[in-house]
Amino acid sequence: MKVLVTGANGFVGRTLVKRLVAEGDTVIAAVGPGAPVRPPAQNVSTVSLDLSNDISLHASLATPVDAVVHLAAVALSRAADRDPALAWKVNAEGTARLAATLAEAAASWGAHPLFLLASTGDVYAWQKRAIKEEDCVQPSTPYGWSKLGAEIAAQQTARCTGLKLIIARPFPHSGGGQDENFWIPARTRLLRHVKQTGGVVVPVGDLTAVRDYLHVDDVADAYALLLKRGTPGEVYNIASGREVTLDEIHTRLEQLLGVNPKREIDGSQIRREARPYLVGDATKLRAVTGWTPRRSLDDLLKDVVDAQKN
Repeated sequence: MKVLVTGANGFVGRTLVKRLVAEGDTVIAAVGPGAPVRPPAQNVSTVSLDLSNDISLHASLATPVDAVVHLAAVALSRAADRDPALAWKVNAEGTARLAATLAEAAASWGAHPLFLLASTGDVYAWQKRAIKEEDCVQPSTPYGWSKLGAEIAAQQTARCTGLKLIIARPFPHSGGGQDENFWIPARTRLLRHVKQTGGVVVPVGDLTAVRDYLHVDDVADAYALLLKRGTPGEVYNIASGREVTLDEIHTRLEQLLGVNPKREIDGSQIRREARPYLVGDATKLRAVTGWTPRRSLDDLLKDVVDAQKN
């Protein structure tokens, strides 16, 4: 397949590009404005993509592709909290522009490419059980609303143009190389600092929340499998179904780093809109693609710790 990957220089994008190339696919890696456009490598070329610019959008789709994986987004929930308008512009409006441009290009190619939209498990309403695709969507954060807006925009284009659309809703994921503003890398960095400075206290927020964390490699695997085996028009959760509290993750990071500081509650780290429970059910994804997580939570945490040693 020939695949355009937006956000290809991002955390998940870099992993997915490697995964697709390893499968023998040809990749057009679309990177954000200002990111370096690298010389073509084996099966990979790079283009600059500004989702707000029609000329840039058309240039990225100047040649026919079999599929587009749309990862480019304001992905940090706190960043969306600070600037909801920007999150909406990039996540919802940017997706609408890209989907419309792809549909227009596909008509000129006489082809039917697949549009795989990376959304999020944050679009669902709060529940205290594993969430399924048919469950109610009702986001509680600007980030979640902007991603639901992206889904609606893509679905509208698909209905009007016949664009083949698959929506993927990954649950929280991490791994080595993730931006240190995300929770697990940020905790790792903080605990590493405590160890280096001989600190005895670490500030924490609410660690009772339950999450479903995936390794980034498993998320990339799911995207790659959906390109080959997913059914257009469907929504798929990407989730492990494994419950883990933030307290358990924090304790395991302390063990990996060899520290045992006293924890003190810091009110500034408690987000009122944060869910007490977010776990997904990926039965549908497994049934269609055979996907199953290959990496454990320990693998994920060790990769984050090791990446920060360098």
